[in-house]
Amino acid sequence: MQNLVSMEDLSVNEIEHLIETASKYKNNEETPSLKGKYISNLFFENSTRTKCSFEMAQHRLDMKQISFETSTSSVQKGESLYDTCRTLQTIGCDALVIRHNETNYYEDLLDIGIPIINAGDGSGQHPTQSLLDLMTIYEEFGRFKDLNIVICGDIKNSRVARSNYHSLTALGAHVSFVAPEIWQDETMDGTYQNLDDVIDKVDIVMLLRVQHERHSAGHQGFEKEEYHQRYGLTEARYNRLQDHAIVMHPAPVNRGVEIADSLVEAPKSRIFKQMENGVYLRMAVLTETIGKGAE
Repeated sequence: MQNLVSMEDLSVNEIEHLIETASKYKNNEETPSLKGKYISNLFFENSTRTKCSFEMAQHRLDMKQISFETSTSSVQKGESLYDTCRTLQTIGCDALVIRHNETNYYEDLLDIGIPIINAGDGSGQHPTQSLLDLMTIYEEFGRFKDLNIVICGDIKNSRVARSNYHSLTALGAHVSFVAPEIWQDETMDGTYQNLDDVIDKVDIVMLLRVQHERHSAGHQGFEKEEYHQRYGLTEARYNRLQDHAIVMHPAPVNRGVEIADSLVEAPKSRIFKQMENGVYLRMAVLTETIGKGAE
C-alpha cells in the first residue's frame, strides 16, 4: 500500500493480509521494526484512542516521532494543509498520520511522495478503526460471511459507519442500520430496522457515538434518556442477545446514551478488546505502507 485513506481502496485480500499481519504481531510470531523511520501525527480534531494507539504502535516499531501540535504550528498563521505536509515531507518524514475535520482532505496529498494514513476525515472514512473492528470480529467468529450485523446510531455523521458498511459488505456480512430518521444516510443502501425487532437475531451490535459536533444548531437530536430508550443498548435489550453475540463501540462511549453504563464491560462487550487490537492493526498498517524491516 502506498497510502491508506479509505476502506473502498482495499481489496478483500489486502484486508485479510492486514488482519493476519496484526494477529502475528499480537501473538509475538513476528517482531517488526521500522527503526530509522520518521513519522508525524497531525491531529486537527481531538482524539484519545486513535492518536495514542498510533503513538504506541510507532513506539513498538522503534519509529521516531516528529512532534506536531496544531495550536503551535504555522496552521495558526494560515498555512494550508498541503504546505504543512510538504514541509514535513521535505525535512525527512517518511509518513504522515492525519485526522482532519474536512471530508476527503487527503485528495491533494496522495502524490507528495510519502504515505498518508487517514486517521479520520470529517464524516468520510476511518479505515484503521474499521480494520481493528474487522480484526476483533474475526477473532470472535473466524469469518465474516453471512454474519448479521446491525450498526446503531448517528449513521449520517459517522465515518466509522461508512467504513464498516463498505468493508463488511465486501466481506460477505449482512449489514443493517438503526437510526433516527434525521441521522439516516441515503448514500448507503443498507436497510433500516427497529432495534427491538432484530436484537435477538444479530451476531454483532455495533454502537456509534452521537456526533453532536457535526450537528447544526437546533438539530442536536434527543435527550439522553429518550435516545437511550429508543436507540441505545439497554439492559433489557442486552438480555435478549443471542449467547454468542457481541457488542462493539468505537468509543469514546457516552455511558447511558448509546449503551447502559453497566454494559460497557459486560461479558458480551468487546469495546476494550477493540482498543487493544487497534495497536497491532496500526502496526500492520505502518509496516505495510512504510516498509518491513527497515533499518
